[in-house]
Amino acid sequence: MTYSLNGITPLSHLGVIRVEGEDAAKFLHGQLTQDFALLGMDQARLAAFLSAKGRMQASFIGFKRSATEILLVCSLDLLAPTLKRLSMFVMRAKARLTDATADFALYGVAGDTVAAIAGGAQPAWAKTDVDTATMVHLYPADGQPRMLWVAPAATPAPEGPALDTALWLWGEVRSGVATLSAPVVEAFVPQMLNYESVGGVNFKKGCYPGQEVVARSQFRGTLKRRAYVAHAAADVVVGAEVFRTTDLEQPCGTVVQVACAPGGGVDAIVSLQIAAAQEHSLQVGAADGVTLSLLPLPYALLEDI
Repeated sequence: MTYSLNGITPLSHLGVIRVEGEDAAKFLHGQLTQDFALLGMDQARLAAFLSAKGRMQASFIGFKRSATEILLVCSLDLLAPTLKRLSMFVMRAKARLTDATADFALYGVAGDTVAAIAGGAQPAWAKTDVDTATMVHLYPADGQPRMLWVAPAATPAPEGPALDTALWLWGEVRSGVATLSAPVVEAFVPQMLNYESVGGVNFKKGCYPGQEVVARSQFRGTLKRRAYVAHAAADVVVGAEVFRTTDLEQPCGTVVQVACAPGGGVDAIVSLQIAAAQEHSLQVGAADGVTLSLLPLPYALLEDI
């Protein structure tokens, strides 16, 4: 089967939270894992919203549309509960949070089409505004540049060849940068998804919920799990447990994100015990398990801060 990770596709699985007000950046800075106080108009942020125990409740791509308006793009199945939880912490801050999904069109752009629309690929989390549209550059997939395109709902879609949404979702997995969804809420601290290595955690910013757990995992050597990209010949589901084939009693990992692979089977992001990943003898599910083969991670891990 031939395939081309090139073109444009609508992203109906994502939603948008709008944060408005003169304290929008300050408020988010105190709640999320990344620095929003110093967020410029030419940058985006990958960030997570954590429980007090440091477990991820949602992940976002966040960026400013103006000095007083920030958009947070997240998995649509997490938007309502996340909006409710975040809103509980607003208190006296001059910030208002709303579901703005219906107000914006979201498209994924990949391959040569990125250059045609944005003038060329840029490093991940670089942001460009053209008229009312915002373009956020993402981590590449199999060497192909990728970009998130966001604009008011009435804005015409960007021009370019159509890309099968299934291929875009596969590219998301191949990038190795996980988007949290409902089946795995509160399953991971950010480093279990390599967020400190892909720009999702700032260790120099002020306090936020779960910060002590994140810092302890990073600096005291307590981190025992990492994210990996893997392939399975048969379908697996998000949230499924991963086992060593030599130990089907105790799970050693969790399936985080899944997409159909163009050549057959599925590719997945899995969070695994580091020791188990080094054994390369894994399966999804204990009974009638599906063999899991690890693939090269598409980026270097940040071992030292």
